[in-house]
Amino acid sequence: MIEEKVLDYVKEQARALIAAPSVCKEAKAVAEKWLAAVGTENEKAETAAFVKELEEDLETIDQLIGFVDSPLCKQLFGEEKAAAFAAHAHELKENGAKYCDCPACVACANILSHKEELLK
Repeated sequence: MIEEKVLDYVKEQARALIAAPSVCKEAKAVAEKWLAAVGTENEKAETAAFVKELEEDLETIDQLIGFVDSPLCKQLFGEEKAAAFAAHAHELKENGAKYCDCPACVACANILSHKEELLK
């Protein structure tokens, strides 16, 4: 059973993930399903699905740099904004970041920091 303090923290982070403007629809849906399943017989299965989705969605710093340096980023956001994103991503990496720092990725990383406790 998950310690109540950890469970409360993960619920808070799941709600932050759902509210994040950068969240993908799959992560949002699985977070909503997990929150609804907490305390039910489906909690264990939904927890496993939740963790699996977050592991797939958490963007590494190298993945982020690959995107921000791509023509697609420039196409989607324009030259100026893409350059700003790229500068930020490269600065993150220089400072030792492992993951993207958008609100969705931060929530994913925070939740996954409790992966072992969640999957007990």
